[in-house]
Amino acid sequence: MIRPLISRLVFSTLVLSSSTAKAQWVVFDPNNFSQNILTAARSLEQINNQVTSLQHESQMLTNEARNLTSLPYSSLQQLQSSIQSTQQLIGQAQNIAYSVQQVDNAFQTTYSPAVASQSDQMLIANARQRWQNAVGALQDAMRVQAGVVGNIDVNAQEMSALVDSSQSAVGALQATQAGNQILALQSRQLSDLTATLAAQGRAQSLQLAQQAAAQDQAKEQMRRFITPSVGYQATSVRMFQ
Repeated sequence: MIRPLISRLVFSTLVLSSSTAKAQWVVFDPNNFSQNILTAARSLEQINNQVTSLQHESQMLTNEARNLTSLPYSSLQQLQSSIQSTQQLIGQAQNIAYSVQQVDNAFQTTYSPAVASQSDQMLIANARQRWQNAVGALQDAMRVQAGVVGNIDVNAQEMSALVDSSQSAVGALQATQAGNQILALQSRQLSDLTATLAAQGRAQSLQLAQQAAAQDQAKEQMRRFITPSVGYQATSVRMFQ
């Protein structure tokens, strides 16, 4: 590419020199002229390389700016609201809450084995309380289930929005943020599932505890029924002064 350019320049110079030779004598140094042409060509090539390098750097900066662009959509507020709603339902558990201390206290009192020192009124009161606990636990489980089912439509809308945001992401940061929010949505769905299983397990456990306590109480009541009681004994009574 450089040699043809030099040849054309040399030819043009010779033509110009021959056309003006009649007027005056021109001293021409071919070696010096060739060196100047080569230097100019190298300078032009370096400038082209620098322009290409600047274009590449500009493209890299553009790509980095896209990769650092934050995702415009966020589902954090909706996820937090749904989680708080489920937590409120769990926190509204009747009678025996999701507390280790309350469970221990209940099994030391209401669900404790029936003993001879307890009165009939105490046995009846404990049986009634156990029945209320079982019914309340069933209601709590159904309320949690209703809340989780109500979140299904919200989950579908959030998933659709996050998938659309992920597909239209312009950079790595937006794609990563969309993926993280999808994982957060899945984690919230797992928490809803955990809450549902916990509520169902609580209801079943209280039903089984009620059955076990009822059997134990029935044994105590049968023992009291078949145990001979003290009959009538004659005593002297002073009726008149």
